[in-house]
Amino acid sequence: MRRRPLSRRSKGVGGSLHDAVLRPRDSAGRRLTKFYRTRVNTYAFRRRPRWRTAAAVVAVVAAVGAAGLTVSRCVAPKKPEQTAAVSAAPPALAPLVAPETSRGQIDYRVLDARIQAMMADKTMQGLAIAVVEDGRLAFVKGYGRTAPEGGEPVKAETIFRWASLSKTVAGTLSAQLAQDGVLSLTDPLGKFGTSLRLPNDAQRTLTVEDLLAQRTGLPKNAYDGWLEGGRDPRLIRESLAAVPLLCPPGACYSYQNIAYDTIREVIETATRQPYAEEVRQRLFLPLGMTSTTLGMESLQSARHWARPSRGGRPATLVDAYYRVPAAAGVNSNILDLARWMQAQMGLAPAVLPAGLVADIQRSRVNTGRPYGNSPLGRSLERPGYGLGMRSFTYKGHRLVGHSGAVTGYRSTMMFDPAARTGVVMLWNSEASLPFKLQAEVFDLAYRQPFTDWLELKGDEGAAIAP
Repeated sequence: MRRRPLSRRSKGVGGSLHDAVLRPRDSAGRRLTKFYRTRVNTYAFRRRPRWRTAAAVVAVVAAVGAAGLTVSRCVAPKKPEQTAAVSAAPPALAPLVAPETSRGQIDYRVLDARIQAMMADKTMQGLAIAVVEDGRLAFVKGYGRTAPEGGEPVKAETIFRWASLSKTVAGTLSAQLAQDGVLSLTDPLGKFGTSLRLPNDAQRTLTVEDLLAQRTGLPKNAYDGWLEGGRDPRLIRESLAAVPLLCPPGACYSYQNIAYDTIREVIETATRQPYAEEVRQRLFLPLGMTSTTLGMESLQSARHWARPSRGGRPATLVDAYYRVPAAAGVNSNILDLARWMQAQMGLAPAVLPAGLVADIQRSRVNTGRPYGNSPLGRSLERPGYGLGMRSFTYKGHRLVGHSGAVTGYRSTMMFDPAARTGVVMLWNSEASLPFKLQAEVFDLAYRQPFTDWLELKGDEGAAIAP
């Protein structure tokens, strides 16, 4: 099969030491290089010729020596085991090394026992979790099964949906494009001719930053029911002109999905590239997120993917929110989500510089409690929203992240950017228990007295919104 090389390379990492470290390997441990589009619109790697591999190794060693760095040992990368913790050798986004005992503030034996107890709850099906401590991937494990009937055990390579956690990708890409001068966060949407319509033509002056910070003025989740009923997102966005606003655009927070996906149209107009292509070239490939895709077909074509479930029974996989990909279209395994979190911690400066990451996470507007009036919701103080990224204060520590929820799936990412410690979870049920587990992870990290956030002997409580 003849393959055509991509017309563009990702900016900022080509040929660098960081790029050489991030390039993934095949099952035999050989370095892979260059992505080619195939006739079925997928991507494949081409192996680096041996002479080029040798030259690259010499260049990397020379660069490391020039920088005065010391490498203590080299360990061939292996696939992470389902039942063991995983540590990563520096740099933070390098391929994983062989499993070994985790080190850090968190007692992973305690955490594992709490997760095992949580998985016994009837609302749970399968779950993948990764914890990063001080920038290092310290713990990865799969629990439960990929389906209520005939599923396989969840492993580190199992693919799940990110749901609304996908908004962090859209916000990050937009900020990156703004840094490169492709667009400006202060640009009005009227400049891009999008399908979004607001009362009194307010979309003409609503800025890109307002859109990403959920400041459209529309009622919460406007017309999501229409999207779930099968209507075209573009037509729905045009219909929003008749919806009474909660406040003047730009003046208050109100969570959106269909309106938020307008950023996809902005990006496609500004770059003249499909949104999925721009995300892949600028973010996923440079960060080594090789399992990460957009769309339902990509999920279903994965070798190992978790099926949706509800109440212990199979649920129907629906494409409604895949049709607003900037709001909820991403899939990946837990390792790639952990890499994404590490990048948001500032650990991939060649792709996402520290200043850019800080601006993405800077709160633009105060919000209500996304976890409601639950004990967890009340413990997360001063909630705010940045460029597709939430922020909170928990026991004196600033946390950032996002969560997601679609039929049969949930997701979450929460981390302390100062300590570079955080947790990501993906699961294929509509349980809310893992959201509560986040607080137990941070209590372990901060050496706080034990609090039974899971409350496994009591009622699970109301559903938690993304």
